[in-house]
Amino acid sequence: MATRTQARESVIGLLYAYDLGNEGIVKYVDEILEDKKIRNKQKEFALDLFNGVVNNIEKIDEEIVSHLNQGGIKDTGSVEKSILRLAIYEILFKDLDKAIVINEAIELSKRLASDGAPKFINGLLDKISKA
Repeated sequence: MATRTQARESVIGLLYAYDLGNEGIVKYVDEILEDKKIRNKQKEFALDLFNGVVNNIEKIDEEIVSHLNQGGIKDTGSVEKSILRLAIYEILFKDLDKAIVINEAIELSKRLASDGAPKFINGLLDKISKA
């Protein structure tokens, strides 16, 4: 059975594709999750996260932009942006411990993103969680 971390990792992949302009991926989310063996409760969890981010992407991106020190959202890498969007959605819209959400985002960024991503993601999410 898949873990929540694996479900989140799959959601980040879906958000990455969505960010690169593949908005049609929304039609195939069920199949993609099934291929990754994300099923049952974890599939419901992943679908909730993906749909929640997509449905609130403008507000989430506003949060990112308002807390960036320099550069804009377009200067942020797609993987990093996907991790941030997911974590910010969980911070703003879900009743989860913010420290756990931030830690999960940092751990995912260590595996999926560039070398400087964990520090960048930690700093930005910390600001947002305290706002």
